[in-house]
Amino acid sequence: MKDYGTLSEAINKLKLEEGYTHDFNLIDDYLELKAEKEKYTADEFEVDKVLRFEGMSNPDDNSILYAITTSNDRKGILTDGYGVSGGQVSKTILDKLHRETEQ
Repeated sequence: MKDYGTLSEAINKLKLEEGYTHDFNLIDDYLELKAEKEKYTADEFEVDKVLRFEGMSNPDDNSILYAITTSNDRKGILTDGYGVSGGQVSKTILDKLHRETEQ
């Protein structure tokens, strides 16, 4: 498995070397590409990679980086805290992301 280093190094590698150029937002029952005004439900994207990062001294620094490809071939990343977002996110989206992290 490729070593991605720190979270910021991984983001740079995914964006610059692997073509994951977009930034997804996790909103209610979909992923959003705000700049493109596009929304994707759980059936409209796949999680290609899941990278976990743990803070050296503070558990609150733990994060997960998802590399995602949509049904219309948009490639981007989603960064979230451990436990996949404490916000108001639908069970369908959470199930999709959880399923990918357990593999």
